[in-house]
Formats: sequence, structure tokens, C-alpha cells
Amino acid sequence: MNISSRASAYLRAYDEQLRGRPMPGRTAERIGPVLRVVSDGHGQGFVTYRDLGGLEGVELDAFIAGQRDFFTEIGRPVEWKYHDYDLPVDLPDRLVAAGFEPEERETVMVGETAGLAAAPAPPKGVRLREVAGRSDLERIREMEETVWEADRSWLPDLLERDIAGPGDRCAVVLAEAGERVVCAAWMRFHQGTDFVSLWGGSTLKEWRGKGIYRSMVAYRAGLAVERGFRLVQVDASDDSRPILSRLGLEAIATTTPYMWVPPTV
Repeated sequence: MNISSRASAYLRAYDEQLRGRPMPGRTAERIGPVLRVVSDGHGQGFVTYRDLGGLEGVELDAFIAGQRDFFTEIGRPVEWKYHDYDLPVDLPDRLVAAGFEPEERETVMVGETAGLAAAPAPPKGVRLREVAGRSDLERIREMEETVWEADRSWLPDLLERDIAGPGDRCAVVLAEAGERVVCAAWMRFHQGTDFVSLWGGSTLKEWRGKGIYRSMVAYRAGLAVERGFRLVQVDASDDSRPILSRLGLEAIATTTPYMWVPPTV
């Protein structure tokens, strides 16, 4: 990916401040060059890092197999988050050879919170606000289950825990039309860095294309500005990338989750 000088500066900040950072609400252990993360309760694990410290060849194969076998023993799926500039260049092939399967590629995008906060307000009749308690989280669960046609019973507990901390705090924002939740998204304030990161952004089908997603980005950017955070980072889907680009975010890399699911899961 060819990127601008500004995007290159964003990439350096992203590498130095966010990659390999511990995840709140999860147990993390440093294993060689990586941080091996196990979710508290149920859920998948993660392998995250800034770089692999020069691991390659048969040593890298053995290391990948060790992480796969660890999560197999505890019966958890695991995501190895690969960035397109990671070394060695044959890392994706080695992950696949070890049984990991690539999922949909996303684009890492970064921008200035101050500029994003000036994005359009929500459409008439739609109100944005932070959640006020458990009942709001249950309403978000219902909306998410409608959007994805899948069970999201775990979501209120996860968001409630992440809002409370410890670690990088989470803020959850919903969009309401009357009494109905039509969109929800969340963000993390990465303490000690310049960054917040944006997550979620599910919208009911009949409410898409009305500017709600853009206004949710702006609302969360405003919260970041209030708390003194300068940069916002998003792992953007192909659907979200054009919207975020128009709002001023820069593409700095692509990232692909490589998943291992133990045979018994």
C-alpha cells in the first residue's frame, strides 16, 4: 500500500502506541515477541504484537504451532492479527500451513479527532447519547441480533465490563428514533496514548444510508476531543472505508485476522 507522508506518521504512531497493547478485561501473557491474550470467561483469544523479533523459517513454524496448540488445549478459538507490512513476508503462508484460516481483510484508518467531530449531525428525529445502564445494553443486544440474525446474548456483559474497566475505558453510544435503538457503536480511550479506537457501528437495515454512521463517528470523536485524545483509529470494512475516507481518515495498512478454531469447539 502506497501511503502519504501524513499517513506514514500515523502508521509510526499506531505501531509505537497501539500494536501489542494489552486488552482490557482479558488475561495477557508475554510469550517471546507476542502478547498472548485469553478472554476472561468465554470467547476467543488473540495473538498480538508489534513485530516478531526476526522469527522466521522453522523457528517461526514451531512458534506458530505452539500458540495454536495452547489454544487447542484450553478449547478456545484464537485470532492471529496479521498486518500487511509484517515480516517475514511468507507469514500468511506459514499461518495457513499451521491450520489458521484468513477472514475478511480490513483497512486500518487513522485521522484527527478534532476534524471528525465537525462531521454532520444525525438526521432529524434521531438522537445520539451514551448508554445510561444495563437496560440500554439489552436494547442494543436486541438491535444487534436483528441486524446479524445471530445470538448476541454475551454482548451486554462484555460491554458492561468494558465500560467499568479496569484498563482502557469503553464508551458505548446509541442512536434512537423514538423508543427504538436504530444504531449502536462503541469506542476505547487508550490511556497514555494519542488514540481512541472505534468499534461496532451496526445499523438497522431500514435506517442505513441516512447519515447515522457518520454522525456516530462525529459524536465519538467529540468525546475523544473532550478527554484530550488527538487521534482516532478504525479497522474499517470495505463498506465503511469510503465513508471514513470522505470524513478525512487516512488508510495506513490492511489487516487480516487468521483464525484457528480447535476441532472440539
